[in-house]
Amino acid sequence: MTADQALPAWVDALHGLIVENLDGLGAVVDQIGDELINVVPPLPQANSGYGIVYHCTQVVLFWAGSVIGGERIPRDRGAEFTSTGTVADLHTAIDDVVARLPAWVDVAITDGVRDRTAAGSRAATATPEYLLGHLVRELAQHLGQLEITRDLVTSRP
Repeated sequence: MTADQALPAWVDALHGLIVENLDGLGAVVDQIGDELINVVPPLPQANSGYGIVYHCTQVVLFWAGSVIGGERIPRDRGAEFTSTGTVADLHTAIDDVVARLPAWVDVAITDGVRDRTAAGSRAATATPEYLLGHLVRELAQHLGQLEITRDLVTSRP
């Protein structure tokens, strides 16, 4: 699409919800702060705030960048949840995917899904609408997880 063409309403809505969720993740990591962003709450199979948000950025890179965009961005899903860093690192990662997202959304509406062979995905049969909706669902789910994580780590004595 050209810059003067408006996105179809459904695309604009899904893109907006993806960005809204990413912005929400950024706001919660600010509330957690550097002192607690790498703390894992005392729950079975819990993850640190850093791990959750880093995973979310990798989810967008995989589904939007690799599957839709065909960029084949390397991913180590297992390492995503054990990664550590700072709040600033997370904002850099979020800002990166937010900046790159419009190009991938454009591919979704003009070309469809470019990489239907992406390992471990539903890319073989998924529509672009499904994939963008999947991002909304995944990010919203992890935003809720991050909010619970925030509440647990910031209320510890």
